[in-house]
Amino acid sequence: MLGIVRPLQEGLFLHIEPYYQLKSLGMKTTISSLITILFSLMLITACEEKSKITENTDLVINEIDPRKFDSVKAASYGADDYGMKKYVMAFLKRGPNKSVDSIKKGELQRAHMQNIGRLANEGKLVLAGPFFGDGELRGIYIFDVDNIEEAEALTNSDPSIQAGVLSMELKEWYGSAALMALNDIHYSVSKNDVIESE
Repeated sequence: MLGIVRPLQEGLFLHIEPYYQLKSLGMKTTISSLITILFSLMLITACEEKSKITENTDLVINEIDPRKFDSVKAASYGADDYGMKKYVMAFLKRGPNKSVDSIKKGELQRAHMQNIGRLANEGKLVLAGPFFGDGELRGIYIFDVDNIEEAEALTNSDPSIQAGVLSMELKEWYGSAALMALNDIHYSVSKNDVIESE
């Protein structure tokens, strides 16, 4: 039975008028008017679905929003009210001993990298990395320690420091407590272990 859809009382409820009743209403049906009506129905349905999707998405985003304050995580990272904490930053510089041959330099580099791995595994070293180029400033460490004396004891455990190939300048630094998550995140994005590849 051919018919036409018309709204009832401003709502989304629809009623289909049979074709024979349309004649009595004096309305002509055409393919274009049917297409228009069907398109309108699809548009109404799509808007309703989009509204439901948006509401559900908002609920999910609010539940897992990483920007939302997490008191448990803040406490475990040692964060203050601003999400920050004190660290000690070490600037690795070229040391006074420049007479090391290439074989010894390679051995010291391997031992240096193993020491970095040990300090990271102990939770004392939060971040480490070299600078590009061949300048006097070689790299940085960020230690999770309370004072410069603790950081100095840790840097003195490095074979490259002991051999005088590197030296350190230590500074207290105030940075994001979220750095404490860096080592765990790093393992999830690295295919190879930099310490083993040295």
